[in-house]
Amino acid sequence: MIVEKLSNDLDQERCLKELGVDAGGIKILASKMRTNIISIKQLHVGAANILKQDALSIGADLAVPRGTVVAKELYVDCVLIANEKQLRTLSKKELSQPFSLKELALSLEKILQAKYPLKHEIMGVINANEDSFYQGSRFQGIDALQKIEKMIEEGADIIDIGGVSSRPNAPLVNASEEMQRVKPIMDAISSSRLHERAQFSIDSYDPVVVRYALDSGFSIVNDITGLSNDTICSLCAEYDATAVIMHMQGTPQTMQKNPYYENVLDDVYSFFNKRIQKAESFGVKDIVLDVGIGFGKTLEHNLFLLKNLEHFLTLQKRVLVGASRKSMIDMIVKSDIDKRLAGTLTLHLEALKNGASIVRVHDVSEHYQAIKVFEALKNS
Repeated sequence: MIVEKLSNDLDQERCLKELGVDAGGIKILASKMRTNIISIKQLHVGAANILKQDALSIGADLAVPRGTVVAKELYVDCVLIANEKQLRTLSKKELSQPFSLKELALSLEKILQAKYPLKHEIMGVINANEDSFYQGSRFQGIDALQKIEKMIEEGADIIDIGGVSSRPNAPLVNASEEMQRVKPIMDAISSSRLHERAQFSIDSYDPVVVRYALDSGFSIVNDITGLSNDTICSLCAEYDATAVIMHMQGTPQTMQKNPYYENVLDDVYSFFNKRIQKAESFGVKDIVLDVGIGFGKTLEHNLFLLKNLEHFLTLQKRVLVGASRKSMIDMIVKSDIDKRLAGTLTLHLEALKNGASIVRVHDVSEHYQAIKVFEALKNS
């Protein structure tokens, strides 16, 4: 007899299929192999006690504070521990229960509907300005075109072009100056028909620049203000462009001045929920969510968001993460910008593991190799 402890990250359905399990039983057994840990805040104590008993009755459990059974506090925070099969049972059972358990049941259903991405994409970064935080991303004229072609050859699915730095305390730039910086690159992309070889994204929130990009064959609008401008929403809808909604607390000039959240996961989720509704009301069909690593967040906020990206999959949108060479790496282990590639790869692979579909990077070939190995491990 041989006994082996298998990884919790294994492909459950493939494992069961290789065992020769009956086709009808594969999904049932696979659902029992996937454990969910769900935080529930401010649940009525009556609801907590009902949920605890319902969970225990099907083999799941609910972690609650001491004193919950005697209703010491009216509202409690708790943690539900259940596999997928148990979660499905609870999502149906709690619909008929009192207090706020019907609302909880609907939230559990959203969690069950969330899907991990089947495809991972690389977004390469080109900055047409001289003050981007990483000098290795700055290109202009023919150099930009050559770099774009190289990125495509190295495996980039998307190229993100920007003309204004969004680093902390970056100076403000007017639309005329921004256009002057990015127009030559956009014209070159259009005339070379490079948009037929990869997708192009415009990193801007100025309507004039965005419209020109979309007229030049760009198909993605990467908006660090999260579609705060109604005109940008209208443009995305008019051109059927993908909208990247990024979360930022404050502005690049203020965002790193003591950022604070009651709960960073809840606050970012609430922001996305509102902006998705706004975008869809304008007719935007394809939306990507960017949690905004380093945009009004402490190191702890950034790490917590990366570790819990799966939470945002319940919004049924793709998730983008851009942590490439950012200062959070220097906060963990002192390192100059040009020596942060290893830290970048670690952060981005963790993001993909936790549900990200797209990573925004400065180093395309290294990410392409890392992602291919990551996918091979995942599918082994």
